Amino acid sequence: MAQATMTVNMDEYERDRFNEFCAAAGMDASTAVCMFVKAVLRENRIPFEISGDPFFSPVNQARVLKSMRELREGKGTAHELIEVEDE
Repeated sequence: MAQATMTVNMDEYERDRFNEFCAAAGMDASTAVCMFVKAVLRENRIPFEISGDPFFSPVNQARVLKSMRELREGKGTAHELIEVEDE
């Protein structure tokens, strides 16, 4: 079967970490990507769960819009966001 080249753009730091992972697993990045592609084609799906950010869910967006409307109507208190440091 003829070989083809595919180029993927990604963050340099993530690329380097991925290459380190692949080396530790005894393969190179090309082999890992080929394994991913074969799993996609075999299963006819992305072989892991992909979920969206819950912030953008319809329920949360409705709540955000309602809160904004209430603030515009003077039914709320605007305040600055508080920065919370990770522990």
